[in-house]
Amino acid sequence: MNERLLLGRSIETGSWVHKLDPRSKLIGMLLYVVAILMSRSWPAMALLALFSVTVAASTRIPLKYYLKATKPLRYLMLFIFIVQLLSVKEGEVWLTLGSYSLHEEGLRLGAFAVIRTFLLVAFTALLTFTTTPARLNQGMEGILSPLRFTGLSPGRFTLMVSLALRFIPTILDEAQIILKAQASRGADLSELPLKEKGRMLVTLLVPVIAGAFRRAQDLVYSMEARGFQMDAPRSRYRRLRWGWADTFFIAMFVMLGFAAAIL
Repeated sequence: MNERLLLGRSIETGSWVHKLDPRSKLIGMLLYVVAILMSRSWPAMALLALFSVTVAASTRIPLKYYLKATKPLRYLMLFIFIVQLLSVKEGEVWLTLGSYSLHEEGLRLGAFAVIRTFLLVAFTALLTFTTTPARLNQGMEGILSPLRFTGLSPGRFTLMVSLALRFIPTILDEAQIILKAQASRGADLSELPLKEKGRMLVTLLVPVIAGAFRRAQDLVYSMEARGFQMDAPRSRYRRLRWGWADTFFIAMFVMLGFAAAIL
């Protein structure tokens, strides 16, 4: 497994979360986002963190995989923290650096933003770790099925999402191949200064994007050769079954949202 990008890959352990209906996990994810947005105090954040660790541990997937899934966004979280710290001018002044002053409220909001982003990415990883892309696609199509009455096609949307998830690790692997090819010709990224690294990464975008379009075109030809038709009637190898465990799973998130709003 390529551990540089774990988000979007399923890890089978046979836990009770793996066996849940994908619709319940998607609905639980939406309720989790609502609970994160409603959490505005440290006790609420602590409750969210405890709940997230408990559910993640019940999947029997090592917690280090969830930490690795958030690693690619560490610089984004640092940027969000710095922006909040420097832009918010409320509360007690903690430190003054020239024309900049660091306030207590900016530190609190910056920490909240980082924790929210971290928990959201980690729990999104839980959704993809415990659900195969095919099941995730089936669950999204089941949730969006009422859109058929409005003339929209849920199959088009779910196909787009499933193909995007499938292409993420493929594009990453292709970028690694191109980097190794450039390194074998003397352009080693690790030995270049920071400015040259930036220029080299920009030149890397052209072959990666060209390769992505080439793979997308090959996929279209392959689907057409096999007679694929959008929105055609299809049978399912596995049918969606809603059980008591799915209801219990949703109830946990509903109670989490109420608790986060009260604290």
